[in-house]
Amino acid sequence: RQQGMGFFTEGRVIKSELWTQISARSDTLNKPDLNTSLPVRQTASIFKQPVTKVTNHPSNKVKTDPQKAIDQPRQLFWEKKLSGLNAFDIAEELVKTMELPKGLQGVGPGCTDKTLLSAIASALHTSAAPITGQLSAAVEKNPGVWLNTTQPLCKAFIVTDEDIRKQEELVYSVRKRLEEALMADMLAHVDETTSEGDALKQEGNCNDDKQESEPEIQM
Repeated sequence: RQQGMGFFTEGRVIKSELWTQISARSDTLNKPDLNTSLPVRQTASIFKQPVTKVTNHPSNKVKTDPQKAIDQPRQLFWEKKLSGLNAFDIAEELVKTMELPKGLQGVGPGCTDKTLLSAIASALHTSAAPITGQLSAAVEKNPGVWLNTTQPLCKAFIVTDEDIRKQEELVYSVRKRLEEALMADMLAHVDETTSEGDALKQEGNCNDDKQESEPEIQM
């Protein structure tokens, strides 16, 4: 209740000037402290002594991906460096390049089947991520902008059950030929060892016969 220039509160009269001071002090205490400077020790020293601010809150820790620190950034169309490379066998004869499935189609400028094969082989040996190809359809219009450097230069493809069955048959055929080659090599090694043993045995028998035929010299 207001009367004159004062206020009634708890049976006492508070002057308007005193009430203004109390209100100003209350507003000052309720305001947030937005000062971002380092805290300083409130001592009697004339020199300011800075205090180290330590924060151990889990949210303040910087989260880093260790894989990003290991993998080096790659250039666009780095697969072109693999073009022109050929494989030769021990007889220095050119190894025939395998044929890619029809579902694997190259994308980007200057992408040939040999370059695509080398890029896929490199991705299989250097990355643990699945190979899906370029999933974005816009990469065909502007590959310099929409290209995903972590995937080889091929369109997105789907591996069907028929592809898996053909691959299993191919692996079985190669293993069968390898088994036959190893078996033939082992048999040849056994025959060679047997022939050497027979030759040594025959040579030993000849030496024994020669010693028996020589006359004994008596003194």
